Amino acid sequence: MRRKRYIVNGRVQGVGFRPSVYRLAAQHGLTGSVQNTSLGVVIQVQGKEEALAGFEKELKGNPPPLASITRIQTDEKTPEEGEPGFIILESSAREQSQVLISPDSAVCRDCTREILDPEDRRYLYPFTNCTNCGPRYTITGLIPYDRQNTSMACFEMCLQCRREYSDPGDRRFHAQPNACPQCGPRLWITDSGGNRISEQDSPLEKSAYLLKQGSILAIKGLGGFHLACDASHQEAVRELRRRKHRPHKPLAVMVPDMAAAGKLAELSPLEAEILQSPSSPILAVKPIQPCPLSPELAPDTDLLGLMLAYTPLHLVLFEHFKAVLTRQETPALVMTSGNMSSEPISLGNREALERLGHIADYFLLHDRDILVRCDDSVMCARGPGPSYFRRARGYTPQPVFLSRDGPCVLGTGPELKNTFCLTRNDQAFVSQHIGDLQNLESYGFYRECIGHLKHVLQVSPEMVVCDLHPDYLSTRYARQESGLPVQALQHHYAHILSVMAENRFEGPCLGLALDGAGLGLDGTLWGGELLYVDNTDMDMRRLGSFIPMPLPGGDRAVLEPWRTAAGFIYRLGLDMSVLDNKTSSCLTREETLLRQMLDQGINSPLSSSCGRLFDAVAALLGLVRKISYEGQAAVILEKTQDPAETGCYFIPVKRSSQGILLDTLTLFDQICSDRRKNISPARISRKFHLSLARALSDWAGDASRDTGLYTVALSGGVMQNLTLAGELAGQLRQAGFKVLTHVLLPPNDACISLGQAVYGRHVLLRGLQDQHNA
Repeated sequence: MRRKRYIVNGRVQGVGFRPSVYRLAAQHGLTGSVQNTSLGVVIQVQGKEEALAGFEKELKGNPPPLASITRIQTDEKTPEEGEPGFIILESSAREQSQVLISPDSAVCRDCTREILDPEDRRYLYPFTNCTNCGPRYTITGLIPYDRQNTSMACFEMCLQCRREYSDPGDRRFHAQPNACPQCGPRLWITDSGGNRISEQDSPLEKSAYLLKQGSILAIKGLGGFHLACDASHQEAVRELRRRKHRPHKPLAVMVPDMAAAGKLAELSPLEAEILQSPSSPILAVKPIQPCPLSPELAPDTDLLGLMLAYTPLHLVLFEHFKAVLTRQETPALVMTSGNMSSEPISLGNREALERLGHIADYFLLHDRDILVRCDDSVMCARGPGPSYFRRARGYTPQPVFLSRDGPCVLGTGPELKNTFCLTRNDQAFVSQHIGDLQNLESYGFYRECIGHLKHVLQVSPEMVVCDLHPDYLSTRYARQESGLPVQALQHHYAHILSVMAENRFEGPCLGLALDGAGLGLDGTLWGGELLYVDNTDMDMRRLGSFIPMPLPGGDRAVLEPWRTAAGFIYRLGLDMSVLDNKTSSCLTREETLLRQMLDQGINSPLSSSCGRLFDAVAALLGLVRKISYEGQAAVILEKTQDPAETGCYFIPVKRSSQGILLDTLTLFDQICSDRRKNISPARISRKFHLSLARALSDWAGDASRDTGLYTVALSGGVMQNLTLAGELAGQLRQAGFKVLTHVLLPPNDACISLGQAVYGRHVLLRGLQDQHNA
């Protein structure tokens, strides 16, 4: 007889790991115990050599669906006499404080089978779940993660559910949201005034009928409300856009299963795997042509945001929706965030009725409270690798594992695409997508989430790190509300530190930080940056940038890309008539005034932004004059490419007292020349993308020869451009670089808070070291 101890780390607590170990030990005839501890899950097993070997193989190779093992430590123990069997030991309160709450998980196959089985007691029950699926983070108010600390506390389990919950051999053992039609949450439907309707009909059956008729519904989901309509009903889609004030930004589509998804999109094996994963994000995929859905869903892009029904509620809704369709029709529903643009997603029933009553015709409500707002995650797998556009449901609060332990720090994040980050030991917890911190509603959501995550993690930050920009609400929180020592970190340094942290890279590297804007150390707007970053001593320097260009009108230039194009045209000494191929006599009064503004240097801040370069080119080609959402011009420009074009523009690299400058003005001059020659926007767009990727690689090559560094980190919202991301990474690798890219967070500003937190940890540790040396 032998006895072994295993200490298992990773996402192994609160995911059914202990009952899985219990069943595994029973199968192999082993005695011992399993327990959640502050060290991780501690397993002791005793038995014969062959049985122990089989147990260990399955432990490592076949964990529960929601578990993720990062490390297993093993040691030998002295066998114990007379051990009766295998038991699950209770955790102490102190040990439970270290248990991670799992992200919410899509409905599993076992629960799906029960929901669709007319003989099962949970047939068509919209709140079915088990240890392997269902709500987690969004229903948790306090720790430890026990039923009484979740929004299921008010639902007392019936005898059958209690029996399942208490049986270690049942897959609902300690499933905190466990429920059934006799004891669990219930649905009802109301009109926009909150008046209940159709008491006799099934709320989901009635909802399916209303959706088919072209109505817009607000549906209470897992982390908030969706606004839903029939994705094939063009008038309904248009009306939803009008009411939501979202004229162009893509709308996500939900389908019931992979069979329906296959009728809408060309899916790779990787895309199919991501769609069916427990996280079940929205995935940007290539739709088939002709697409049977409304063309109004994503007018600016060739991609369609697609997701599978990830809750039992959605699954049952689709069962009823399919019943009102013809065999030729594809079951697909628009499922977009239940909010007005720039506001946080609606959470409670009364809040939704107040905020969405002017958008939705009807409301599908239930009585299980949502305690944490959490939007749908958005991913893409069509570039050089899977990447996030938005990280929230299904992934939060999953930590980023850092290369070493450190003190607790709060990174407050930026203004746009905001997240915040809290660190604990060797883990960094980046919050769900908060959104744009530009109004009091979003700021309230932000503060609420910081308080909740601090409580759940049982941490008290020792320092807070914010952006350099003094007017961001996240900066205001750090300086006026946190009550903690504050450090400020430049925006683009935070970008590069974050991608280094994700890759657990330590040492010096080059960084290409390419985005819309961030306040620079010199007071100008940065955004096309070549950086030197060493995260071991936090030596960070700006090696170069795009040539700074004026943004006439300041912030208005972001919303009106023609202004940015006018700034380039002005610097080239060309007539404003180049814009839109006009003659001088046809210039508008606004364009004439803008020329005067540039002449006098009024409200025309300088910017080295890569994002604004995309805006300027799109405006010059006549693709867009004004935008309705961030990045719209770049999205349209990427869509416009002619893949057959292989030509490139020449983009020189110049050295000056300001560093190594990438001469994007010369690039723009060549594009103006092609435009005057009536070369198609599609060919110009393709040449622009290919040229920029090649020039960025050459630019990094110049810096490499100066510094001797052959690792380059890529970050910034521009890296969401699939063409540029793929071409640039390929060019860099071909040139001999090791390339660091984001794999756990979006490359946009959602990653900033991680970089801030990493910086703060270093400052604190350096302070402790200085004290020790003194």
